[in-house]
Amino acid sequence: MARSGYDRAIDKIACLAGQSRDLVSFWRESAGVVADAIPHYWSPCWLTVDPASLLITGHFHEGLKSVPPEWLATEYLDDGALKVSDVLTSGTGIAALHDVTGGDPTHSRRWRVNMRTGADQEMFARLQLPTGEVWGALGLYREPGSAMFNDREKRFLAAAAPHLAQGTRHAVMQSQTSELNRQSAPSLIVMSDGWEIRSTTPGAEYWLADLPGGDPDSGRLPAAVLAVAAHALHKTPDPQDGGSTAMSRVLGRNGTWVVLHAARLEGTGERRVAVIVEPAHPEELLPILMSAYQLTPRERDITRLVLGAATTSEIARTLVISPHTVQQHLKSIFDKTNVRSRRELTGKIFFAHPSHGERSATPPRDASVDGA
Repeated sequence: MARSGYDRAIDKIACLAGQSRDLVSFWRESAGVVADAIPHYWSPCWLTVDPASLLITGHFHEGLKSVPPEWLATEYLDDGALKVSDVLTSGTGIAALHDVTGGDPTHSRRWRVNMRTGADQEMFARLQLPTGEVWGALGLYREPGSAMFNDREKRFLAAAAPHLAQGTRHAVMQSQTSELNRQSAPSLIVMSDGWEIRSTTPGAEYWLADLPGGDPDSGRLPAAVLAVAAHALHKTPDPQDGGSTAMSRVLGRNGTWVVLHAARLEGTGERRVAVIVEPAHPEELLPILMSAYQLTPRERDITRLVLGAATTSEIARTLVISPHTVQQHLKSIFDKTNVRSRRELTGKIFFAHPSHGERSATPPRDASVDGA
């Protein structure tokens, strides 16, 4: 495709990102644009991530009902393979499996999993906003014998990624549901290292069904649960907390932000991991909500202080800026969050994205995503 063709494709993705649509529709339409620019095998792999922890929270791959548990497990194994978790924190935000493995991916578990679906090559791009927050990743594949992903294609993905991130963020945060969530108690899920549920506490079935991608009737676990469990299971123990733990946040189907805590269980015999699922408290959502409203680092500092009931003079002293500068930042914060006062700002943060049953944002049920 000519350079002008790449420009037109990026403009089209930017246009799609600015329109109001559910997440799956945005990804599907964007996939068509990407396919015209970068020929690839089958369909793209779309992922959502928690912008704070960068753990995978969602998955959509047209034609693939759910993400294979062993695929998520390879994200946290040190086998020299391409890992999305590495791409999310890399300098370029783009990586291909053959490049990472020196041209020979045959010893990689990730490659062997991909080959089961007929794919040989794999390339992932980080979906990052210009402000720095990461909202997802895009994976493309090619079958054996195909030309290698080249530098021009990687540059195209790098240019398109901020627009894809913007559309993903907008769809996740703006879709509305009319349902109310009445589940407020935390639940415990204990799994084996083969991702089989060994025991649960009451309420766990509700959460496994509410987290997108989960289906208790078929035994399919949500991608967010698998990711946080795999991370905890394969993470090097931290002397600070005495074990291996991981945390992630994800928006449930019924409109509740959920926090997941996972820890490896010590003992003899089978390796196990425990996952606690519970409604998120507003403080746990601040990183995501501030990213959603695209607040600058200084605006985030001021918002935290406002939520702590600090006055203008107290904020000025704490941040070593003038009261006038504080007021200027507050005006920008109010404009971005569509409020008119500190009181409304507090309500917007603490109640517009609730943790105990009020209305919130989630992809509609007819646009179900495996974990998104």
